[in-house]
Amino acid sequence: MNMVRQTDWPTGLNLHNELRRVVDRMFEGGRFEQDATDDSSIVTSQWTPRVDVLEEPERFLLLADLPGIEPADIEVSMDDGILTIKGERKSETASRTNRFSRIERSYGVFHRRFALPGSADAQGISAQGRNGVLEVSIPKRPETTPRRIQVNHLGGRVLEDQTSSQ
Repeated sequence: MNMVRQTDWPTGLNLHNELRRVVDRMFEGGRFEQDATDDSSIVTSQWTPRVDVLEEPERFLLLADLPGIEPADIEVSMDDGILTIKGERKSETASRTNRFSRIERSYGVFHRRFALPGSADAQGISAQGRNGVLEVSIPKRPETTPRRIQVNHLGGRVLEDQTSSQ
């Protein structure tokens, strides 16, 4: 007996939307991309800018591709060990008579979050934008070396409880 798996496909406009979502997932953050399991993009994001994360001896460096977004319109925040980058790339809504054959540039809200290691110094974070690239510099805390604590000998006497003698 042959078993055939049947899938209920949406019809009409729903089919068009469903196929568009499948193709978008395949080519933008889908299973064919290296970072398909990246959880730094929040579900409510309309697009996900690409971010390089580098570790240097003195700092961590995030480089985010944000073409078309003014640095003043980007929000960078730090809360409870999570670095957040938010913003929006607005669609150009000029009244053009041109017909687009293909639209590949993404528009809308983006929201990326990155968990920072304990060695990151949250107080020293700085950010700057230039030529469509946001650079976030996160300095590392100075390495703390374990400190040996000397244990002294009391010489056989018992310390009196100061609260009981009053």
